Amino acid sequence: MGARKRLAAEKRKEALKTQYFAKLQNVPSSPRKMRYVVDMIRGMEVNRALGTLHFSKKAASEKVEKLLRSAIANWEQKNERKAEDGELYVTVAYVDEGVTLKRMRPAPQGRGYRIRKRSNHVTLFVGTKTND
Repeated sequence: MGARKRLAAEKRKEALKTQYFAKLQNVPSSPRKMRYVVDMIRGMEVNRALGTLHFSKKAASEKVEKLLRSAIANWEQKNERKAEDGELYVTVAYVDEGVTLKRMRPAPQGRGYRIRKRSNHVTLFVGTKTND
């Protein structure tokens, strides 16, 4: 790795130390289904977002709820105190596409149809409104 890339990587790592986030990788559902859930909570206060996720009928909401709790715990761990009501917000939330497993399904007349089993990566950042 060249010096310029190393310096840029170190700069990125230093920036992440001041941010509070949680990542969930290789979730076995399509990114589109996960984006529906993540779009519901983006920009919300965390207690309201937890309530929204808890009562959502989407299967992906259980995984995002657990991830949000992890991000809140990361914030509390780095700040060495409990979060107060109305203090934390979901600042950034995005879903990236993961690896796709390709499978074949038997089809008529000796053909095979391709099945794509998609996965995704979810990243949630939490922070205070003044910290934006």
